Amino acid sequence: MIASAFAASAYDRARPAVAPGEGLPQGVSAAAGNFARLMEEVDRSATGAMTGATDTHQLVQSIAQAEIALETAVAIRDKVVEAYQEILRMPV
Repeated sequence: MIASAFAASAYDRARPAVAPGEGLPQGVSAAAGNFARLMEEVDRSATGAMTGATDTHQLVQSIAQAEIALETAVAIRDKVVEAYQEILRMPV
């Protein structure tokens, strides 16, 4: 019980560190905000499913949406890294 309370408080302290930052281009900032909101929705659904407040179907649906969002974010990250590496290979 104490370990789960410690883990929950550590999670709450870490969440602001990974929140979308200031100074990003508007489209990137909006996409990061949407991604963060989707992940918060999954957190609420998971917590609700554990306490019996939400339906299991809602949990499965939110996890599927989160999986698609995460795969999209990873694909975008891979393309950005690939473009950066291509720029590094360009002769000056």
